[in-house]
Amino acid sequence: MDSNSRGTKNSMLQDFFVTCLQELYWSETHLVEMLNTMSIAATTPQLKEAFIVHKEETEKQKKRLEEVFTLMGLPPQAERCAGLQGLFDEGWQVIDETEAGSAQRDVALIIAAQKVEHYEIASYGSLITLAKTMGQKEVANILTPTLKEEKNADNALTEIAEAGINIDASRERLNV
Repeated sequence: MDSNSRGTKNSMLQDFFVTCLQELYWSETHLVEMLNTMSIAATTPQLKEAFIVHKEETEKQKKRLEEVFTLMGLPPQAERCAGLQGLFDEGWQVIDETEAGSAQRDVALIIAAQKVEHYEIASYGSLITLAKTMGQKEVANILTPTLKEEKNADNALTEIAEAGINIDASRERLNV
């Protein structure tokens, strides 16, 4: 830590920062299971693969958070994140409410996954900025690859949707 961080070690901002890290740690831990389920529920091979790839990245992201905790002299600890719990619940719900094998399910899975990605992009981006503010440049450097991976995952999901899944779903008829 450099001289800018002297006043932040026991500050309210530091406490808030640690809580945010704990929530992301909880989220990454649970996201591994969610991405596995989504890959099984997806129909399109490209979408299945995207979920599998991001699951592997998520496991690395969890390890980076453990590295941050260690660097800060803290044990890795998970704190339930209400925001992401709600988004995970949406993911389970779209699986329950869509027809297996349908393009509509893939569209719903993409939207549910992108909601999680956007939440994570906002969270990691903000924590990187706070780490820099608190003079914890090494923490910011550890988190930066995760932010890039989250943005790449979001872009990949958009590309998959635009490559045909959205159009395929628009052509599916209701089974009434």
